[in-house]
Amino acid sequence: MRGRIVVAVPYLWLMLLFMVPFGIVLKISLSDYAVSIPPYTPTLDPSAGWSGFQDFLGELDFENFVWLTQDALYWKAYLSSLKIAVISTALTLLVGYPIAYGMANAPDEWRPTLMMLVILPFWTSFLIRVYAWMGILSQEGFLNQFLMWTGLTAEPLTILNTNTAVYIGIVYTYLPFMILPIYATLEKLDASLLEAAADLGCTRVQAFWLVTAPLSKSGVIAGCFLVFIPAIGEFVIPSLLGGSRTLMIGKVLWEEFFSNRDWPVASAVAVILLMILVIPIILFQRNEQKQREAEQ
Repeated sequence: MRGRIVVAVPYLWLMLLFMVPFGIVLKISLSDYAVSIPPYTPTLDPSAGWSGFQDFLGELDFENFVWLTQDALYWKAYLSSLKIAVISTALTLLVGYPIAYGMANAPDEWRPTLMMLVILPFWTSFLIRVYAWMGILSQEGFLNQFLMWTGLTAEPLTILNTNTAVYIGIVYTYLPFMILPIYATLEKLDASLLEAAADLGCTRVQAFWLVTAPLSKSGVIAGCFLVFIPAIGEFVIPSLLGGSRTLMIGKVLWEEFFSNRDWPVASAVAVILLMILVIPIILFQRNEQKQREAEQ
C-alpha cells in the first residue's frame, strides 16, 4: 500500500499540472472563434450535464485542425522548428559530450569546481543572457570586432537575425542540460572495463567507441530529450536572436494568442506540437521496455 501511495504522488502531480491544462487547451481547440472575452465560443458546456455532452458530440468538428493543414504557414513552422531543434540538439551533443567526458575524467578535487562552472549561467536571468548575445553577435558587437582585429574578416558579418544566431543561442542556453546527464552516466562508468579493453588489445580510441560510448547511451538520450523538447517550442531565442526571418512554431503560437487573438487555432497548434513531442517519447519508452524484457 505504501508503494502504491508513493507511485500515486507523481501521477497525481502529472494529472494536475499536465492533463488538466491539456484538457482545457484541447477544449479550446475544438471551440469556435468569437470577438469576445475570452475570444472563443465553447462547444462543450459542463453545466448542461449529459445533454450538453451529447450536443457537444453532435456539433464536434475539427475545423481548426483542418485549417492547420490548409495554411502553409503552420506546417512550414513545424518543419522549421523540427529542423532547428534537431540541428541544435546535434550541435549541443557535439559540444557537450567532450566537456562531460573531460569532467568525468578530471581529478576528484576538480570535479565540484567544474560542476559549478557548468551550472554558473543559471545564476543569472535567462533574458539577460540572451540579450547579452544580441550585443555579442551584432555588427558592432564583440565577435565582429574580434574577427576584424584578428584579420579573419575585413568587414562585419551579419550573424544577428539569422538562424546561425538561433543555433548559437540554443546551444549556449541548453548546453548544461546536455552535459549534466552525460556526466552523471560517465562518472559511474567502471574504469576496469577500459582496462580490460586495453588488455585485449584495444587502443584508447577503440576502447572509447566500444566501451565508453555504448555505456553512455542513456545519458546521451536523456540529454538529447532535455535539449530537443524545449528547443522545438522555443520562443524567446528565435524572437530576439533570429528576428522576423526565423520561423518557429513558438513564435506562431505567440502571434495567434496575443496578436491575432485566435485562441482556438492557437490551441490546435499547441495540441499538435504536444503530440509531436509525446508520441515519439512513448514509442521510445516502449521500445526500451521491450529491449529490457528481451535481455531478461
